[in-house]
Amino acid sequence: MVGPGTDIATGYGTGHGSGHGPVQGGSRQHSMLPAMNLNGTAAIVSGGASGLGEATVLDLAAAGCRVVVADLNTERGTELAKSVDGAFVTTDVADERSVAEAVAAAEGLGAPLRVAVSCAGIGWASRTVGRDGTPHDLGAYRKVIDVNLIGTFNVMRIAASAIARTEPADADGQRGVVINTASIAGIEGQTGQVAYSASKGGIIGMTVPAARDLAAIGVRVNTICPGIIDTPIYGTGPGSDEFKAKLVAPIVFPKRMGTAAEFAQLVRSLIENDYMNAEVIRFDGGIRFQPK
Repeated sequence: MVGPGTDIATGYGTGHGSGHGPVQGGSRQHSMLPAMNLNGTAAIVSGGASGLGEATVLDLAAAGCRVVVADLNTERGTELAKSVDGAFVTTDVADERSVAEAVAAAEGLGAPLRVAVSCAGIGWASRTVGRDGTPHDLGAYRKVIDVNLIGTFNVMRIAASAIARTEPADADGQRGVVINTASIAGIEGQTGQVAYSASKGGIIGMTVPAARDLAAIGVRVNTICPGIIDTPIYGTGPGSDEFKAKLVAPIVFPKRMGTAAEFAQLVRSLIENDYMNAEVIRFDGGIRFQPK
């Protein structure tokens, strides 16, 4: 029975000099340290050879994780994997067999597979009906959906199946974590982003049902929605600086683009915080997209 002056949610006394500590849920007390310790585990990162994926590979490896870099860029992927004592697998995320081979490689790294991060994706800009009256190209739309949405689903479902074969990492029965990458365009897409926004909105929509599905095997699922992140896609030099300045203008604070390293830091935080599950997290400096 809860007495007067007690916060029901926390079990802490709310005043009057109670001096009582927190009420423990059951007999087992949880450590303040994260149970999902990355040291001595394996991970797979799709799109891991560049941008957000590369930064994630470096961050996970620094935490002691053996990482499979799954990407189509063989030269950079091989170089990166070698530098972090991981492995590179040429991977087309839209192809089931290709993803299965990458996941199998992660299982073969000599450590339990605990983490799958999807960063592979492509962009596309085209109006639903062009200014000349032509409809959006269906093949292009399908390509974006295949890579961004189906590719993310492939990595999640095949990696989670492999994670399910591992022993639990803690007393809660947790086995692993899936982190998917959507975009704020999946929430408030701009003019010409109908294909891209549909693909990213689909990833957002998978988050809660996937987390509910995978709870049965002790796997958490979270989705990150980046805003404008400073990657090579925006180019370099004076022309790109002017373009970037326009992109930065609507950002609330800090008044700059995000960095890939900051994205990777968020990935790691979501992995290591055991109570983060079924969440869609905006990572955008407070920006809200205008129509165009």
